[in-house]
Amino acid sequence: MRETRMYSLSGGRRLARQRASSDPTPMNHSNKDGNSSAESGEGRPLIKENVRQPNTSPTLSGERVSQGLAGVRKAARGNKEIKFTALLHHLTVDLLRESFYSLKRKAAPGVDGVTWQEYENGLEDRLTDLQGRVHRGAYRAMPSRRVYIEKADGRQRPLAVPTVVS
Repeated sequence: MRETRMYSLSGGRRLARQRASSDPTPMNHSNKDGNSSAESGEGRPLIKENVRQPNTSPTLSGERVSQGLAGVRKAARGNKEIKFTALLHHLTVDLLRESFYSLKRKAAPGVDGVTWQEYENGLEDRLTDLQGRVHRGAYRAMPSRRVYIEKADGRQRPLAVPTVVS
C-alpha cells in the first residue's frame, strides 16, 4: 500500500510516498541517517567524492571569487599533462593593458617598426581592437625580426625581436 502526501519545500510542491514494509522496491534513505550516500539504498555502488576544493577563495566578506589565471597557473604546475580548452575569457582589455605596461619601454621595435612609445598613443582603442580580433579568431601574430648577436667564440646567436602587439 502506498500513501501519498504533499510537502512544500521552498515554495515548490513535492510528493512523498510511504511504502508498506512488504513493498519489494528499494527505498532511498536520507543523507542524514548514517549512510554515506543516497545511492546506498538503491543498491548502486558508492560514488567517489570530489575532494578537490573549488578554484575560488573567500574574500573578507565571505564571498567566493574566482582565482582566474592564478588558478590556471596552479593547475598547470600541478599536472603537466593537463589540456586547457577554454581560456579565452581570461583575455580582457585590463589584462592586455597590464601586459603592455610590463614590457620594456626601450626594447627594440619588431618587424613592423613600431616602438613602445608609438603603440602607447591611442592605447585603449588599440587594446579594445586587439581583444576583439583575438576573440573573433581574426588575430594573426606578425613574424619576429631576426637579429644575430656575436658570441665570444666568434659564432653568432640568433635572436628574435617580436612586435609590441605580439
